[in-house]
Amino acid sequence: MCLGIPMEARAVDGFLARCCAKGIEREVSLFLLQDDPVTIGDFVLVHVGPKKMTPHQARSAWELFDEVLAAEGIDSRA
Repeated sequence: MCLGIPMEARAVDGFLARCCAKGIEREVSLFLLQDDPVTIGDFVLVHVGPKKMTPHQARSAWELFDEVLAAEGIDSRA
């Protein structure tokens, strides 16, 4: 499952940023944000990217998404 995690930019060097969330730091590419420059203190949504998964993992992910949508009052079958 791919998750997007909000991370704070702590250092920016061109199209690379050192970002932090809950004590975890990662180097993050900002290449896709060329038209919206990131500066120190900005938050970016960071994800790992596509990942192959088993049918069981896919079903589990959809069950979690359905729970979140139901908590927000959204019918996931729509």
